[in-house]
Amino acid sequence: MTTVDMTPVTEKGAPTNPRRRVYRPNAKYIPIIATLSLLMIMYSSGVANYENFGDPSVFVNLFRDNAVLLVVAVGMTFVILTGGIDLSVGAVISLTTVLTATLLKGGWPPLVVLPTVLALGALIGAGQGAVIHFFKVEPFIATLAGLFLARGTALTINQESIPIRDEMWKAISEYRIVLAEGVVTKPIAVVALLAVLIAAVTLAWTRFGRNVYAIGGNADSALLMGLPVGRTKIAVYTLSGFCAALGGVLFSINSTSGWALQGNGLELDAIAACVIGGVLLTGGSGYVWGTLLGVLVTGLIQTIINFQGDLNSAWTRIIVGVLLFAFIVLQRLVTRKAR
Repeated sequence: MTTVDMTPVTEKGAPTNPRRRVYRPNAKYIPIIATLSLLMIMYSSGVANYENFGDPSVFVNLFRDNAVLLVVAVGMTFVILTGGIDLSVGAVISLTTVLTATLLKGGWPPLVVLPTVLALGALIGAGQGAVIHFFKVEPFIATLAGLFLARGTALTINQESIPIRDEMWKAISEYRIVLAEGVVTKPIAVVALLAVLIAAVTLAWTRFGRNVYAIGGNADSALLMGLPVGRTKIAVYTLSGFCAALGGVLFSINSTSGWALQGNGLELDAIAACVIGGVLLTGGSGYVWGTLLGVLVTGLIQTIINFQGDLNSAWTRIIVGVLLFAFIVLQRLVTRKAR
């Protein structure tokens, strides 16, 4: 009697075990897995080489010290996911801090100043989005114009540092949230994490989030599918402007001052954090959680340099630059393999 071998075989004829499954992560998760791995290696290295680096307060302080960057990077994530860029966010921060300090010094109630400056940031973002959509202007050029407009307006209002003496602002700045014995944080860190959570839910569970990914994947196809491409683009830049203004408010709370040069270059830090976090520069792929990891990586680099003590802070920029090159190459390899 002839028996038939029913063992599954591969295309080359080699037998395979049907019970054995090798997990291969989706290509779109590879950059964020790489970022998480890098963060864990850096943190483990810091714990192994520096005394007190493993103290919980060191890790908690990453969120406090990078709260402004994290909020701005959240808005930048939405923009990059659509295939755009926003160079104006740093200037919007400076305008927000100067305007906030000026209005509070003039006797405006804090609960009036707060929505006013947030609305201004959103309005600047909406204007840029409208110019990009209706006049087909490249995002780089439109937001560069917004950068000069916001920074010039801030310098026109006041070129000197303006102290904030409002009681509410000072109370929030001095307030501490106790997480554990010897571990405290500031309200600005909580606001930043809430921004990440809201953004993650929006991208994952709302129609707006799906539209953002669709436009970044292929705007022409999204238009043919009947998606509101123009409205979504304007909304994305409005959100970025709002996040920049919120970052400016957090900056003013943390420093209790306003200055026209605050936030200078922060737009580049936000873009770097997004890229290191796995957000594809051409749009359509990436996660807010990846951006959070990217911010933590850049913050951890500065923390390690501070613990080392004998390194210039310029090394932060050098290392971030090297990581940017590495992750851009990784993105290129992943997208090429996916095709």
